Amino acid sequence: MDMNHANHDNQQAIYLDHAATTPLDAEVLAAMMPYFSQQAGNPSSIHRPGRAARQALDEARELVGSVLGASHEEIIFTSGGSESDNLAITGVALARQQSERKNHLVVSSIEHHAVLLTAEALARQHGFEVTLLAVDEGGIVAPEAVREAVRPETALVSVMYANNEIGTVQPVIEIAAICREAGVPFHTDAVQAVGTLPLHVNRLGVDLLSISAHKFYGPKGAGVLYARRGTPLVPQMSGGDQERRRRAGTENVPGIVGMAAALRRAEERRPWYVHHCGELRNRIIDGVLARIPATYLNGERERRLPTNANLAFEGVEGESVLLKLDQQGIFVSSNSACNSGAVEPSHVLLALGMGHARATGSVRFSVGRETTHSDIDTLLEVLPPIIEHLRHVSSAST
Repeated sequence: MDMNHANHDNQQAIYLDHAATTPLDAEVLAAMMPYFSQQAGNPSSIHRPGRAARQALDEARELVGSVLGASHEEIIFTSGGSESDNLAITGVALARQQSERKNHLVVSSIEHHAVLLTAEALARQHGFEVTLLAVDEGGIVAPEAVREAVRPETALVSVMYANNEIGTVQPVIEIAAICREAGVPFHTDAVQAVGTLPLHVNRLGVDLLSISAHKFYGPKGAGVLYARRGTPLVPQMSGGDQERRRRAGTENVPGIVGMAAALRRAEERRPWYVHHCGELRNRIIDGVLARIPATYLNGERERRLPTNANLAFEGVEGESVLLKLDQQGIFVSSNSACNSGAVEPSHVLLALGMGHARATGSVRFSVGRETTHSDIDTLLEVLPPIIEHLRHVSSAST
């Protein structure tokens, strides 16, 4: 079923949550299918079915390496972005603490929780000190702030390539250069960047980079950590000798094959995808700001992903907007989370310096390959009366 245009109560549904996940590409699924059944061998087995699975794994590793501009030995297959982030941060931090007594981490304040909570755990369990880098009101980390934060005892710096909520793109090349000059490994969470931003690791200058297949029309449950040759890394899973003893466990061969195929297609289509999504994103931003008063764009306008439009609606809660749009067959994401009946704002939006009300009144619209101009027309028709209604209800209850 086409996720973007599935039937929903006799109306066409419009999927505008591609930052959360993307539908599996049909050609990617076709590439995966043989490895669920006809060629279901374990890559660690030396018989013919095992060797066939090993060959598929090797070919996928070469393909991923070629897209990233990396050696196949620098590619570690994982279960997704969160595991890749955990392995990069904990693996490097513990390795450098053990060998060099480095006990300081530098991470941005708008990282995914896979990075922030991992850094917190290292502080709590292993005595690391963590410096949280502030961002400006547009959501950008200043390279000079990284330079000022790095110390002789810094084990690792981690700043994401592009933010998952507000879509801001960070100056990773400049940050990587500062880290290289200081002799500090630099990790970037590039989960949101695939298909829209350059990924060549040597041009970026990064030492570690995380991606996740389901963000670029691949399967869930498959990811990559690129780790530059020579980067110290303590494994976080014990077991077999898979992934050059850096990540134990029988490899997810169908998922890895699918991820490699999806990555190749994402890179080949990148110029078209950037243009297609950028047009649609701009129509959302310009259309909403023109049609709905007291509405604001969250994050830098220019230095943002072509797929992301994050908007704050004064006087409403993002969760309410999400639910009203859902009833109309339009699927988006709220930047707030409901915990025990209380709506909690996103840490990313608070880091931009905005107040609680604006943060909880924000909604993320993320377009994708199948999104059409007609879909945006429908959104711009449906959204204004929803906001007007919610504001009326809110003002009547106060």
